[in-house]
Formats: sequence, structure tokens, C-alpha cells
Amino acid sequence: MNKDEFQGGARYVGGKIEKGAGDVVGSRDWQVDGVVDQVAGGAQNLYGRAKSAVEDLVDGAPELADKVSQDARDVAERTADAARRGAKTAQDSAKDAPLLWALGAAAIGYGLAWLVHGSRD
Repeated sequence: MNKDEFQGGARYVGGKIEKGAGDVVGSRDWQVDGVVDQVAGGAQNLYGRAKSAVEDLVDGAPELADKVSQDARDVAERTADAARRGAKTAQDSAKDAPLLWALGAAAIGYGLAWLVHGSRD
């Protein structure tokens, strides 16, 4: 709890008491002053709470940045492993059936050529 939270809360409670006293004695001035203090105290308390939240966020930012950085490194490492495994599998497959890969590449090339240069009506 910071100074603004405390002072705002105290001013709000004081305003409630002042308004209550104004209600009891029938003083319009006290009633108005009490409501004004309640609103001002609530605003100051809210400001203090927001300030505390920002301070907590700033205090926790280095740890959050470290966690995000570590998570990013982990994802990059897993992605690199998956890419290496995929490349190894493709190399092994190409070694096992080079004729099949050559025929597949030829078929894809022929299909692309037909799409690009084929007759159009």
C-alpha cells in the first residue's frame, strides 16, 4: 500500500463521516463537502492502486522477460530438432528410392509446365 492509497482511503472515510454528520444536523454544506471528499478520496485511492500495479509490473518485468526468452529458446531448439529429423528422413528416403523421387519430381515439373504453357481456349 502506498501513500496515495492510504490517504485516499482515509479521505473517503472522512467524507462519509462528514456527509453522515451533515445528514444528522441537516447541514447542506457538510453533506456536499462530505460527498466531494468521498469522490476525491476514491479517485486518489484508485490512483494509488494503479501506481502500485505499475510498480509491481515493473518489478516483475525482468523475471517475465527471462521466462519469455527461455521459452523462445526452447521453442527454437525444438523446431531445429524437428527440421533436422525431417531433413534426415527425406535424405534417407531419397537414398532408399531415388527412382521414385526422380519420377515424382519429373511429374511435378511436367504438371507445372503444362499449367504455365498449356493450350488455353
